[in-house]
Amino acid sequence: METEMSAKHEPSLKLFLAGLMISLLVGALDTSIITTAMPKIISNLGGMAYYVWPFTIYLLTSTISIIASGKLSDIFGRRKVLLAGIGIFVASSILCGFSQNMLELTLFRGLQGLGGGAIITTPFIVVAEVFPARDRGKYTGILSSVFGFASVLGPLLGGLVTDMLGWRWVFFINIPIGIVAVYMLMSYFPNLEEVVKEANIDYNGIVSLIVCLSSLFIALTFVKNGSIFWVVVALIAFSVLMLGVFLHSEKNAKEPVLPLHLFKNSVFNISSIEMFLSNAVMYCGTVYIPLFMEDVKGFSASSSGIFLTSMLVSLTLASIITGQLISRTGTYKKFAVLGFSLLAASMLLFSSVGTGTWIGTVVMYAALLGLGSGMMYPIFNAAAQNAVSKRELGVVTASMQFFRNIGSTVALPIFGVIVNITVNMNASTGSVAPSLMSAGIHNVFLSGLIISVVGLGICFLLEDVFLSSRLESGDSEKRVTGK
Repeated sequence: METEMSAKHEPSLKLFLAGLMISLLVGALDTSIITTAMPKIISNLGGMAYYVWPFTIYLLTSTISIIASGKLSDIFGRRKVLLAGIGIFVASSILCGFSQNMLELTLFRGLQGLGGGAIITTPFIVVAEVFPARDRGKYTGILSSVFGFASVLGPLLGGLVTDMLGWRWVFFINIPIGIVAVYMLMSYFPNLEEVVKEANIDYNGIVSLIVCLSSLFIALTFVKNGSIFWVVVALIAFSVLMLGVFLHSEKNAKEPVLPLHLFKNSVFNISSIEMFLSNAVMYCGTVYIPLFMEDVKGFSASSSGIFLTSMLVSLTLASIITGQLISRTGTYKKFAVLGFSLLAASMLLFSSVGTGTWIGTVVMYAALLGLGSGMMYPIFNAAAQNAVSKRELGVVTASMQFFRNIGSTVALPIFGVIVNITVNMNASTGSVAPSLMSAGIHNVFLSGLIISVVGLGICFLLEDVFLSSRLESGDSEKRVTGK
């Protein structure tokens, strides 16, 4: 069935893209909206030791959902999976808003992540299926701008909502957005052909992946506690064991959630690594810049969000413009090198901030970080999608989102450990002095610099395969399968 949209369907195309953008906004906004609300949530429900838990559990479950939803959308259809994701997300948002303690909030955030993973993956799969590789960069850039926009608008909106209405409303705000998204998708979603006709769901792979990632997550959260070092070692060892079980399952499954033959392709491998690293750096900024503004500089939640506006604008523009340039030139490697160079420069600059840093300086550094982060979204999606045949688009697009989420899922607990170790080395209990918190955040930004430099070096290994103007390329299949 031909799914490419023609010019005569331009009005429907615009409404269809609007529906995808709104649905993406639902999931993407909540990933970052609680960053400026978390200090108030922690003061109401718990202590600083739990600061990264609601972030990380959401990223963990959404990461699992991402890799599963790609294959499920191949089996049951993109529209059904996307609508189901929105439904789960909105329902769990209501539960988050009524949480009475940190345990409840953490559990409900985990449920919310299951819906969020489907929401932030499926729109990119649909674009990859509808448009040829040469045009995907343009439309992926547009969709990615929404994700980037939400990633930085979230802290601003979260701060304003928290100060004006209370932190619970950062979750309730998802309800009206979700309703609009469902209406748009029910009305304008195209009739796409399902790729897989038999429901051969890889349950063994999904379960082993859940156990593997969960064990790793728990281990990372306990690293700072030296008294249970043996528990950390045991959890990491168990995670490695379950990784082996997962790989064995994928090797023998009829419809694996992560086909191992994809790793025979260098473009896919490098794109996966770069997605991992770039998202870790972005979360280094979106989570710890608000913490710096509030706990070091003493600004309110809403003010700390406002100071991220420069990152919001630069990130959104960079994503759109990069997507357009990729579509025009048919290449992507030079943009990847530039993007990681900007990330490295921003992390180097942020590592120099302290209690006496002028606010305007933070704003400029945030804009630079936004430029580098915004460029990342369309680049590696376009590269990986161009490296496979049309029948692999769903699982490959989901894989890119998967490795991107894994980057922040692994990095956030490590960043939290870095801050806690820095603080605990010099202070025992009670509130943390601004200078001490600044030292902890400084170490986080240094870690972001190291990650950025590694990503920049790997960029030079990326093969710059020319993007095809055809809807499907037979050569792509040969590059992946080795046939």
